Amino acid sequence: MSDFLLIHGSCHGAWCWDDLIPHLTAAGHTARAIDLPSHGQDRTPAGDVTLDLYARAIVDAIDTPVILVGHSMAGYPITAAAGLAPDKISALVYVCAYVPMAGKSLADMRRMAPSQPLLDAIVVDADRVTFSVDPAKAAEKFYHDVPADRAAWAIAQLCPQPILPQETPLVPQHRLPRHYLRCTDDRTIPPAFQATMTADWPDGTVADLSKSHSPFLSDPALLAQHLIRIAQAL
Repeated sequence: MSDFLLIHGSCHGAWCWDDLIPHLTAAGHTARAIDLPSHGQDRTPAGDVTLDLYARAIVDAIDTPVILVGHSMAGYPITAAAGLAPDKISALVYVCAYVPMAGKSLADMRRMAPSQPLLDAIVVDADRVTFSVDPAKAAEKFYHDVPADRAAWAIAQLCPQPILPQETPLVPQHRLPRHYLRCTDDRTIPPAFQATMTADWPDGTVADLSKSHSPFLSDPALLAQHLIRIAQAL
């Protein structure tokens, strides 16, 4: 059986995986999630957060090899973590996540996409250290196919997102197995851009889910099925 380590995306925390973990453990796997620095229950000052700090927090959370799962912006820190400690990671799974292009920052890649669906919901704080998502627009961007009460619960827990990690270029430095789960009803990262990022990936490493940007809340059972399938293929 496999050990999954789950890494959240922008403005989120470990809490976003709460509905998924029971499906993985019921199938005999182990699964856990962590808060990245300055997210969730972690109290690291936002101004101290870097992409490297994200990556080191991930590596420090691993004792035995894991399948490392990253959602959305977490595509960058999981890739950075793989470069730091490839021996601690069995495979990387990108869930509607950014796959770093050499020398590009996440912000660069966002601007490369054919559209910018999240742009009108972003509120940059006065100090320009963080940005937040307008709570009035969060449901339509992240959770439009999530039950209303669960979406409200998630929106109440969103936190400011440190900007510096997303402005930091990365050159991937690993040869680990990679898998991608594209969300074809995503209103945050355009599905067409998810297809672009995975256009040259080998057969069997990419699958489509007809879900929003948050399949861990809209259909955790389906997401678990895909993760278990990936684990069985390793």
